[in-house]
Amino acid sequence: MSTLHGTRRAAILGTLAALALGATACGSSGGDPLSGGSSAAGSAAAAPSGSGTGAGDGSTVVVGSANFPENVLLGSIYSQALKAKGVKVEEKFNIGSREVLYGQLQSGNLTVLPEYNGALLTYLDAKSTAVTKEDVNAELAKALPSSLGILDSSPAEDKDSLSVTQETADKYGLKSIADLAAKAGEFTIGGPPEFKSRREQQFKDAYGLTFKEWKPTADTTANALKDGTVQVGNVFTTDPKIVQFKLVSLADPKSVFSAQNVTPLVNKAGVNATATAALNAVSAKLDTAGLTALMKRVAVDKEDPSAVAKDWLKSNGLG
Repeated sequence: MSTLHGTRRAAILGTLAALALGATACGSSGGDPLSGGSSAAGSAAAAPSGSGTGAGDGSTVVVGSANFPENVLLGSIYSQALKAKGVKVEEKFNIGSREVLYGQLQSGNLTVLPEYNGALLTYLDAKSTAVTKEDVNAELAKALPSSLGILDSSPAEDKDSLSVTQETADKYGLKSIADLAAKAGEFTIGGPPEFKSRREQQFKDAYGLTFKEWKPTADTTANALKDGTVQVGNVFTTDPKIVQFKLVSLADPKSVFSAQNVTPLVNKAGVNATATAALNAVSAKLDTAGLTALMKRVAVDKEDPSAVAKDWLKSNGLG
């Protein structure tokens, strides 16, 4: 994961967030180029200059994406939703990291980009401690330059979670991280090597959890849950293995993990009311379970992202 959510696991939210992996998502696709590390200041200057595009004057809307499968899928959903409303669209997918994408959006070479609100805020303001969708978006509105804006965030999130098998969830009545309190002392938890140092105290403070053991399972966490090596694991919410292995992502009512809602980031000059309405309609329909199912088709079943996007749009009355 080169990085939309920074090595996908590596962009960390500010102080509170120095412990939070909020800028990581896309566990499903092995890469997340939108994350970049530091402030976006100066990135526009490094980006190629462009003549500017957009639906505002009837010209072409350029939809971009980072270079990992989930973001390409989202870009294709946005592109086809716009085309269905008569908007002229050009696709520029698999571009690269957030630094490059953000600069090209500012220059006008790109008009629309599928973003993750928490990771984007971390990129713009590494000291932010916002964790809820509402707070993250409010801070984004202040942090973004006047030329850029976010449209409606979808309920879909590619974010950290604590997950368990369906069998474990059913056996112990687990729906929320809070429900782990009675059993955590008997459970082994798995995740990235740095997961314990970043999260152990947070889980104690927020939920009163003390786990029996912490195992560094990294990218094999979902498999470790399936084979019983661990009983609880840090799995990204759109990882197709959630569907494949029938895992359950536990709710996080205390917001230990920050919001990572899929959100259109746009160059304001390039989107008119028609384009805005089309993208907001996508956000209204897209949820985490649906995106995870789509990612299974792309990452596991190896279906073409544009075909998967077309099916989703049609089934939701948007294509």
